[in-house]
Amino acid sequence: MIRVSAVVLQDTAGRVLTVRKRGTSRFMQPGGKPEPGETPAEAALREVREEIGLNLTAQQLEPMGEFSAAAANEPDHTVVCHNFKVRFENDAAGLLAALRPAAEIAELRWVPVAELVPSADLAPLLTEQIAPRLRA
Repeated sequence: MIRVSAVVLQDTAGRVLTVRKRGTSRFMQPGGKPEPGETPAEAALREVREEIGLNLTAQQLEPMGEFSAAAANEPDHTVVCHNFKVRFENDAAGLLAALRPAAEIAELRWVPVAELVPSADLAPLLTEQIAPRLRA
């Protein structure tokens, strides 16, 4: 079992920002493993800052819950993820231009919620657990 924290970043059009890490084939929400002693929220904030250069505050995080699914890039493993959501009220293009992806991030992509369906290039956690809650 792999424990992580992640943030769903959603624009006013309802699209979700996804990232693909170098050496992987699947897009997912920004996030990662907590450091010793970190709360799930602290880990989520740090990972978003490290991965895409976005400085969020704890007050912006809307807890979504803890979900599990097959790990996207580790065969035969399960990921358990504390998920948070941040909805931006500004222009996604401007937000994307302001992001500073880390070297570990190969690609950023905005995906409409309707297109968050099981596919070879999207993480199972995103399509099976997160997307249905965003559509509700």
